[in-house]
Amino acid sequence: MDFSIMFWGNVRPGAVHDAYHLPLEAAKHADANGYAALWVPERHFHRWGGLYPSPAVMCAAIAMVTRRIRLRAGSVVVPLHHPIRIAEEWSMVDNLSNGRVELSIASGWRADDFVLAPDAYAGRKDGMFESLEVIQKLWRGERHGAKNPHGNVVETAIFPRPVQAELPLWVTSAGSVRTISDAGSGGFGLLTHLLGQSFDDLEKKIAQYRAYRSAAGLEGPGKVSLMLHAFVGTDREQVKETVRGPMIEYLLESADLSIPAEQRAQWEGLDETLKARTMERAFERYFETSGLMGTVDSCRAVVERAAKLGVTDICCLVDFGLPGDVILASLPLLTQLRRSFE
Repeated sequence: MDFSIMFWGNVRPGAVHDAYHLPLEAAKHADANGYAALWVPERHFHRWGGLYPSPAVMCAAIAMVTRRIRLRAGSVVVPLHHPIRIAEEWSMVDNLSNGRVELSIASGWRADDFVLAPDAYAGRKDGMFESLEVIQKLWRGERHGAKNPHGNVVETAIFPRPVQAELPLWVTSAGSVRTISDAGSGGFGLLTHLLGQSFDDLEKKIAQYRAYRSAAGLEGPGKVSLMLHAFVGTDREQVKETVRGPMIEYLLESADLSIPAEQRAQWEGLDETLKARTMERAFERYFETSGLMGTVDSCRAVVERAAKLGVTDICCLVDFGLPGDVILASLPLLTQLRRSFE
């Protein structure tokens, strides 16, 4: 079982000037203590995740303070960008990191993000894989023809050439059959979470993912990365008290993005008290059964359950509203948990 660190974060007023201290320091700890990878998201125009509009820029910075840990985008929202540009930027990061880049790709779901590429929204799922073919082609050193403003086809190539001959890839999935099928049959890793799905749901979906791999003639079980909110301390009740307020605020901040569109009107009609109670219940679920929050001993059962289902990588999302110094102080205990699964 691999462990990795995932960043997300909220933009808190007045704290932006030192907002990147946490990911850089956490990256140093993870690099020195045997974690497999660091995950950086792509988010736009919202406090929830808004520290990371460019995972390539963040990973380039992290590359400068680390030596061995893999640098993963979780995720690149492919339809928002020209595929040639994605290939160029990440090839540069691959060089800066001496070949440590890996990408999880996503089609995006929030219409407001597509102010960056309004024509791409309707066909974003198909467009993601069409663009991916271009990215992979360029990464391998092949040329890709694209028209310039005069209608002439220009044979493009990326410089510098990436260090890795092949780009390791995941598909980010919220649990839909299509993305699981695409990840499995395409030979990609699967990056998922427990938002809107239980461990029982996840077990079925991992089985589907592996069935699609097998049907495509692919050997091995593939890679399944599971994001879990993580904070480990020495006393379970004290941990619960520490994380409750920040995480409920974090969940409230995320609600207008994470709640399905068909349920959003109902959510917006609730008064603030009912919203807070709803998120209190959500917090209890995460804390009790769907997160790595507690002590080394109490969290071990969650990791064991994930491993039994076929998860190969626990992505520990550490920055869900707690102060950076509190998160950094807790990392040695998370590392103790990781080492217990070596």
